[in-house]
This record gives sequence, C-alpha cells and structure tokens, in this order.
Amino acid sequence: MLAAVRRLVLLVALCSALTVVVSVLLGLLVGASLDRSVALGFYALGCFLMVAGFFVGNRGPARVKSEEASGGSAILPFGGRRLRWATAQEQYETINNSAVFIVLGLILVLIGVLVDSKHSLV
Repeated sequence: MLAAVRRLVLLVALCSALTVVVSVLLGLLVGASLDRSVALGFYALGCFLMVAGFFVGNRGPARVKSEEASGGSAILPFGGRRLRWATAQEQYETINNSAVFIVLGLILVLIGVLVDSKHSLV
C-alpha cells in the first residue's frame, strides 16, 4: 500500500510539474497572468483525465482476437472482426486504469482550485 501511495505521489508531482511548465509557456504566449494560466492548465488536464478515465472504464468485455484483418472484400473492406471475451485480469486492469485516471484528474482539479486566485475559497 505504501508503494502505491508513493507511485501516486510521484505521478501527481510529474503531472503537476509538466502542467505548470506547459501552462506558463502558453500563458506567456497569450499574455495571460501566470497564476490564472496555471490554474486553467490544472483544470484542463484534470478534466481531460477524468473524461479519459470514464471512457477507459466503460470499455466493454469484448476484445479483438487478432490484429490482422479477416474476411473483408473489395467492396466492404471492414468485414467481420473476430472477438473474444476479456479475461478477468484484463477487466481488472481496465477498472484499475480507470480509477487511476479519475483519481489523478480529481487531484489535479483540486490543485487548480487551490492555485486559482480568481475565486477565493474563504
């Protein structure tokens, strides 16, 4: 459990540092204030990660059996795809990836709320 928390803190720190750098550069490019551009960067990345987590978590139980094309013709090139049911491990990984994306997104949005000077918390 301690190792998982350590990895989450490292991931939050890495995403935060990257968000600050990109936000500052974009803020300087458009002439926005530094604190506002950083807050908007945290909001944007956090919301993107939460939406991505939602879609990753809603992936169905069917998986493509093979990557090569099967059964297509010249008129209908898409043909039939060969599907299989996802294993329990694949479904477990899908749920875990979704949870990581959503939690990381929530943390980044909360950091954005703390950094935002336009709206006061008190």
